[in-house]
Amino acid sequence: MERRAHQRDAAERLFIGGEWVEPDGGHYEVVDPATEAVVGLAPEASRAQVHEAASAARAAFWAWSRTSPEHRAAILDRAADLMQRDFAAHAELAQAESGATTATARGMQVAVGVARFRRYAKGALEPVEQGLPPQINEAGPMGRAGVLGALAVRQPVGVVTCITSYNNPWANPAGKIAPALAMGNTVVVKPAPQDPLSVYRMAAALAEAGVPPGVVNVVGGASAAVGAAAVDSPDVDMVSFTGSTAVGQQIAEVCGRGMKRQLMELGGKGAAVVFDDADLDAAAAGIGTTYSFYSGQICTAPTRVLAQRRVYEALVERLARYLARLPVGDPRARGTVVGPVISAEHRDRVESYVELGRKEGARVVAGGERPSAPERGFYVAPTLLADCTPEMRVVREEIFGPVVVVVPFDEEDEGVALANDSDYGLIDYVWSGDVARAFRVARQLRAGGVGVNTVGRNMEAPFGGFKRSGVGRDVGSYALHAYSELQAIVWAG
Repeated sequence: MERRAHQRDAAERLFIGGEWVEPDGGHYEVVDPATEAVVGLAPEASRAQVHEAASAARAAFWAWSRTSPEHRAAILDRAADLMQRDFAAHAELAQAESGATTATARGMQVAVGVARFRRYAKGALEPVEQGLPPQINEAGPMGRAGVLGALAVRQPVGVVTCITSYNNPWANPAGKIAPALAMGNTVVVKPAPQDPLSVYRMAAALAEAGVPPGVVNVVGGASAAVGAAAVDSPDVDMVSFTGSTAVGQQIAEVCGRGMKRQLMELGGKGAAVVFDDADLDAAAAGIGTTYSFYSGQICTAPTRVLAQRRVYEALVERLARYLARLPVGDPRARGTVVGPVISAEHRDRVESYVELGRKEGARVVAGGERPSAPERGFYVAPTLLADCTPEMRVVREEIFGPVVVVVPFDEEDEGVALANDSDYGLIDYVWSGDVARAFRVARQLRAGGVGVNTVGRNMEAPFGGFKRSGVGRDVGSYALHAYSELQAIVWAG
């Protein structure tokens, strides 16, 4: 396939069955959150085209699932090479449609996307068979006495619908597509409507790398009907979704009726439990990533700070100082740390939560007003709300923006109880100088992950949530497991 360069205002096409197809629903504008300029025109698929894509994936599944792991690994590696070849153009596009800062677009979006394809090229070669201990059976109704051997084999699920989030148009799709393909599945990708153009660039790289027709299909659109069709198609065996809990619940209901497999990475309201023996500067810097990493539009952010009372005011002061050092503005400008949020609608939503916090009695320590500059773009001032109480909506609900709330506590058990008093359970955090206590508390937190004195991630560790934060685990080899079914093979020795 010819090399396709990013061009502003270019009209994109759907990718179905190995062909670039004109969308039945025409096109809609993708807007740069920083400038409000049009980045390009994204295609609007019809319901019939989404089902056509799923049918193409079904037709391609049998042959693709029977290819050798080495063949799949080679294609994923070539795709990574091609994405790296056009790295600068991809980063420019990702920044334009997502509003990410230059460092984030390059280092956390495109670079992570490429790294995930390389990781799962290796993952395709991981063993899929595990021998189990033999079992000695006495003679009986099930047959003669003998020794039964057993093998657990990971088989591909089939056709996987991948519905991606807007906060990372490279890393998130790559984290779904690459492990699904490595395991021998075929995919239908429905990108987030706000920044879908990067995903079509990813599809172009895969096509150029030699992925067979129908193995990868991309069908986007701004209408909710596009995502619904990608879920309810009878050709789809599994849905992998990253997004809000509310939408995840709707998808789960449809999957339940069809007994489709699910991998759900949903909302979060990460608790940061800060004890009175913690390194407060380190805690403030870790919590401060909520402001600085993609303007708080990240489900793993430590947005709900629980501070032991003896250090409560000192921590609030440090968080305010940290926030004051974060320049807000054009994400392309050198030195900018906080760029825009994804849309005007989302900006208004975040600001409405800040106003709600005021009405609920929270103290606005910093932020709380719309930045005066830049004049265009969807900017939100990083905001710190102190003196919060556990029942406040700003404490309980996911805001998904650069807003941190702080709640005091007294004893360890109270801190644990407050952390667990949430509908969410994705990633929590503990800061303490007493490592034994930090790990003791971590084991008591009802969250899929816990960071101890860090907001860093180990990219081989399982990722997913408790409660309303999701179903299943991915990342590392756990993603390969998520996109597979276990089959038992038993034989008489």
